[in-house]
Amino acid sequence: MKIYTRGGDKGKTGIWGGQRVDKDDVRIEANGTIDELNSQIGVVRAHLGTDHKWQPILFQIQTELMVVMSQVATPSELREQNQNKLDEGLDKLCEQQMDLLTDEMGPSQTFILPGGTIASAHLQLARTIARRAERRLCTLDKQDEVPASVMRFINRLSDLFFTMARYDMFLAGSIEERWKDFLYKRKK
Repeated sequence: MKIYTRGGDKGKTGIWGGQRVDKDDVRIEANGTIDELNSQIGVVRAHLGTDHKWQPILFQIQTELMVVMSQVATPSELREQNQNKLDEGLDKLCEQQMDLLTDEMGPSQTFILPGGTIASAHLQLARTIARRAERRLCTLDKQDEVPASVMRFINRLSDLFFTMARYDMFLAGSIEERWKDFLYKRKK
């Protein structure tokens, strides 16, 4: 089977169930952003090395993002027919990971400038791509319901990547370049 089909040459692409939609359809925009996020996680994994302790969870996240893309590509009325099912507990898995890392390094009190280590900078980029994916999913949800588990997972991913970025800097002994305290944590 060839990688090219010529089916998209006129600006249309197929979604789950066989329907053809414009390539700039919000469903395709959302999936394109999730695909970009998955690729960015691959960049992070490449920088971490194969024996890094985060490889298993990042691999799991990448695998689950493929399931997310399958779910997003499926109109809600056909979703029960899609055999790719998202693990309902992924948001909790992200929370557990964040809690473990935060317990060791302490909570964040400020906005920090992305950067520091190579891995931290790439994790911050993954965080921003996850936020954009979340925005695209919110737009899609107004047109066709997005599963709540997908929304929770993508929301938690951005927080997880922020925490991982901080933790990588913590381990490296890098100083966080701070901007301002979180407004909700300021004393009145």
